Amino acid sequence: MSDSNGAAYSSAAYDSTIGIQAETVHNSNVYFVHPDASPQEKYRVGVRLLEDGIPSRAREMITDAIAHGYNSAEVRFHWVLAMLSARSYHDLSTEEVQRLHYVYGLVRTYAEDEWKEALRVTFDLLAALGSASGETGPVLKQLQDLPSRQHNAILRHLDLMLTGGLKDDLWAETLERAGAERFGKDRVRRVWAYFEPAPIGARAVPPRPSTDAAAAARAALPVRVVLFVVSSVALGALALTADPAPAIVEILVALSAGRTAARYGLRWWGQESRPSLAVEARIPHPRDPAPAEDGFTNRVRNRFDHYFSVRTPYGFTPDAWLAHTTEVRSELAAEIADLYRESRISVDRVTWLIRYLAEDARNRHNNGTLFDQHGQGRTPSGTKALTVVALAVLGSAALYAFGTAVSGAAQPRSLWAFLAVLGAAWSGHAAACLWLEVQREKYRVARETQKYQEQLTERQIAHQRWKALLDATRPSELEMETWLTCDKTSFVDEALRHHRLAWRDLITHTILVAPAPSYKRGRVRGGPWRYSHYVIRLFLFTRDGIREISSELKLSDATRKNEQRSNYRFDALSSVQVTENVDVGYDLELVLTNGPARKIRVKDADAHQLAPDESAQEISEISLGAAGFTHTFRLLEGIAADGKGWIERHNPDSLTLFQIVG
Repeated sequence: MSDSNGAAYSSAAYDSTIGIQAETVHNSNVYFVHPDASPQEKYRVGVRLLEDGIPSRAREMITDAIAHGYNSAEVRFHWVLAMLSARSYHDLSTEEVQRLHYVYGLVRTYAEDEWKEALRVTFDLLAALGSASGETGPVLKQLQDLPSRQHNAILRHLDLMLTGGLKDDLWAETLERAGAERFGKDRVRRVWAYFEPAPIGARAVPPRPSTDAAAAARAALPVRVVLFVVSSVALGALALTADPAPAIVEILVALSAGRTAARYGLRWWGQESRPSLAVEARIPHPRDPAPAEDGFTNRVRNRFDHYFSVRTPYGFTPDAWLAHTTEVRSELAAEIADLYRESRISVDRVTWLIRYLAEDARNRHNNGTLFDQHGQGRTPSGTKALTVVALAVLGSAALYAFGTAVSGAAQPRSLWAFLAVLGAAWSGHAAACLWLEVQREKYRVARETQKYQEQLTERQIAHQRWKALLDATRPSELEMETWLTCDKTSFVDEALRHHRLAWRDLITHTILVAPAPSYKRGRVRGGPWRYSHYVIRLFLFTRDGIREISSELKLSDATRKNEQRSNYRFDALSSVQVTENVDVGYDLELVLTNGPARKIRVKDADAHQLAPDESAQEISEISLGAAGFTHTFRLLEGIAADGKGWIERHNPDSLTLFQIVG
């Protein structure tokens, strides 16, 4: 399932222009759970959702598994992480806090293993919030002693929960891990494949069915052949009766010449390719006005121009190669547009075939066969000469036979001889024309069938080769999420160092990741949109106000550009609004008392990119959650409503209410 367009949604407001270069939904069932699935299967999918950065759905899955009796320290550990991932304490409802209290009480009932210890350490870390830096030593030691899997999971999913001095103690380790994983697993060479759409299957031009003219020729041929045989036999009989000796020679010469004419005439007229009316209709006359083309055809032609210009044979400049292959490109573009237009697909899904055809044209040029198809069916001069000579001999033999038949004969025999030679000439010409038409059509169908099968096989091999490359290269959801998380960690660290802030200086922070002004996007079924280019926006909340830092991120190589910084007091943020448009997407609007409104595009519309079993509301919530929108909006909305009063309730030193284990 895939679509692509060049549309750009724009607004006069700040930072709100979005242009979709391409988008695709990978047909993967990694998040699919059958309604009758076992609790173990639901738990397994829930853990995967958590690891892939979709904690909201992970909570639902793991909670469902627990409700159906699947319960252990491992299950409860992942449930707690799903409850706390991408959330701060103030994002939790009263009911959720009570459920955390309840789970804490269950810890002692589980058998001693690494999962129980990890669950205990998680609650101890929560209890240490608000403690002075020197008082966190024991719990940090317990955290360090955990196996790496549980240790790393806690640090990742409690990122927004852990603040203040405790965060300072853990930050160096978080940075080290992010630095080690940021470019791991060959990121730079693999990210592109995530945004490549599934290539559509190979197609080739099928052989055209036999024409009505060929069917009529086959029907009329037997009558003409019978008439020719009767006329020829009558002429031969008359000649043999009149003078057997020369008649036998004339008959043998006629038979030999006729056989030669049929053999070589078939090679000339019967196999020489002639474009059908359908093909001729697609080739515009140079003086005809250019036909109107639809958008798909234009995009196909543009792709052909691009790939022919970058896949040039040795000795050709791009411009020279384009000029040299104008006719070839035009024919190929018309063919591909005709083959795939009715599929209502994006040109991106057929780009693999365009690229293959450009490479094939280059290779055929190097082999000297690029223009061979234009010379196919041309008859050698020797064949034509033999055919003409054979026909001349045949005609002469027939005339000599006529002369033999009428020599010294009475009037009635001369008349019959004349009628026989006239009938043989007329029926022979008619039968030959019909026979050649039938043979020509038979040869055309065979030739086009062979070409179709060869082209289809070659293209299927190219399709499988490209699909295998994509499958082997495309990153997993976990890898994409890990790389983005590492980029965000690096971005936060640079912002802290720029502003000379430590975590103990912050009340809280939030990160909003949104699509950049121009991007490709992709997702798996049931997953959030991921983008080739992001705008990362970091909000640092200190006692003096809000510091906002934004930058564009290129996901493939983690490079950033267009960094912007702004600072404003709490009371300068007068309102926060969200605009939802089913055809456009989500916009977050910040209204400041001392400046224009700031509109931030958070997510584009995706209703037209839903699989049949997907819910538009669910996919929207998943994508917004992955972008950090829910947490960011709640914080900014609270500040806009309460101003400085918000600080007192969100000071990390006043989190005594969260002493779950107390």
